Amino acid sequence: MMGLRFAGKVALVTGAGSGIGAAVARGLAAEGAEAIVAADLDAASAQAVAAGLAGVRAVAVDVADAGEVDRVVDEVVTEHGRLDVVVHAAGVDDPSAKQRIADAVVAGEPVDVTPHLTDAAWRRVMAVNADGTFHVLRAAVRAMLPRRSGAIVAVGSSSVFDTPTGYPHYAASKAAVHAFSQGVAKEVVVHGIRVNVVAPGPTATGMAARSPQVLKDALTAADALPMATPEQIAAVALFLASDDAATIAGAIMLANGGRFTAA
Repeated sequence: MMGLRFAGKVALVTGAGSGIGAAVARGLAAEGAEAIVAADLDAASAQAVAAGLAGVRAVAVDVADAGEVDRVVDEVVTEHGRLDVVVHAAGVDDPSAKQRIADAVVAGEPVDVTPHLTDAAWRRVMAVNADGTFHVLRAAVRAMLPRRSGAIVAVGSSSVFDTPTGYPHYAASKAAVHAFSQGVAKEVVVHGIRVNVVAPGPTATGMAARSPQVLKDALTAADALPMATPEQIAAVALFLASDDAATIAGAIMLANGGRFTAA
């Protein structure tokens, strides 16, 4: 079923300034959403996405800050009276770990990220990816409970199922996204709220573009589908957020193009 699947819906998209989040915001607008709040740490990027899209308003938010998340959600409910759809796409990776992996590959040496992983690097990834998911889903559930309806989609990662060597902290943070989302899904489905996760593999986002070339080359395996575009992953998220997925709750939808690591 295609068409205006989100006609009359009020939606919040985090990480909407680029990549998958931006593609989701555009998709919601194209499919008739009444109001879309495009939230991102980078307010200018969110504003660039919102420009020219009907019903889209950009806001700055740091999902690692519970107070900021609560404020944005409260503003949506105050202005529109409800919140129907949330797609949580905000997240970070660790460029320094990627560079260490790449250096090891080029040198033909074993990868040794963990001994050099700092508390600060661990905390940064966890604060945004794990804590941020907690903050966004908690606020979304609070907003949706009074109406006993709503759809929430979190963006996880295929790395949870097939962790790349040298990326344990990122995979752990996304595993938290999966487990927390499934736990919440089981709790709130009785209230008419559906929570699901899309778990992308390598996707052609700005984050991926900043990866060292040797790592990007490794992701173009001949035995897998081409690297996904943000729009392709957004299509999965929009399906899960729509009434087309009315019977789906607590799912982790793997969208990795058949791509798995060798080690």
